[in-house]
This record gives sequence, structure tokens and C-alpha cells, in this order.
Amino acid sequence: MNNEAIVAVLKENKMRPSFIRVKIYTLLVESRIHPTVDELYEQLSKEILTLSKTTVYNTLKLFIDKGIVRAINIEGNELRFEAERGFHGHFKCRVCGQIYDIPMNESAITNELDGFTVEDVQVLVSGICPECE
Repeated sequence: MNNEAIVAVLKENKMRPSFIRVKIYTLLVESRIHPTVDELYEQLSKEILTLSKTTVYNTLKLFIDKGIVRAINIEGNELRFEAERGFHGHFKCRVCGQIYDIPMNESAITNELDGFTVEDVQVLVSGICPECE
């Protein structure tokens, strides 16, 4: 996704496309590592010297509220973030810690819950990735 497309997404969701918002959203769109707030801050603070963790937190909260970013709880209190890419699960390698997206069929899960109101589905599979095998 190029810079113009990122700006368009922010504007479509009624957000001012500030430099910091564009940078954070670009990282999430281009990254498949599902970064934590600390990882985002570390990477961006090298380029944006005035950046604070509070700004990163607040920007992520805004993106989540607007539905363009999703917070995922991988393990315990490890909260990670990703640009909204539709329904999918996650695989975490217990050796290297890498997180991979897994294509999934949402209806295969939700059809079994007739009468329930499903508000969130998060699927985590863990094991050893091919690189570590």
C-alpha cells in the first residue's frame, strides 16, 4: 500500500493523516510481525525523535476504535497489533517467537454457535515453524 492509499484510508475513516499516524499505519500494513507497542516505538523513535510511547498508544487506540487496526492477544499479557486484514488465525513458533497469519473460514467457527452473539474470534496455534524445525 503506497503513501497515498494510506492517507486515503485515514481520511475515509475521518482521521487527519498526520505524519505520525501515516508512519504507524504504514508499519502495520507493511509488517507481518504483529508488533507490540514497544517494537513500534523502538522502530519509529529512531526517525521521529519527539515520539512518545503515549502517542503510539493513543494512535493505536484511535485506529482500533475506527476499525482499521486489530489488537491481538498472543500469550498472556502480550498485546500485539496488526492492520485489519480480514478473518484469520495466528501461528506462533515456540522456538523463534515468529507469528504467522493462518487463512481461516470464519463461518466454520461461527456457524456452530447458533443463537450466540459472537463479538470477537481469535485463534492461536503454537508449535515449531519450518525454519526452526
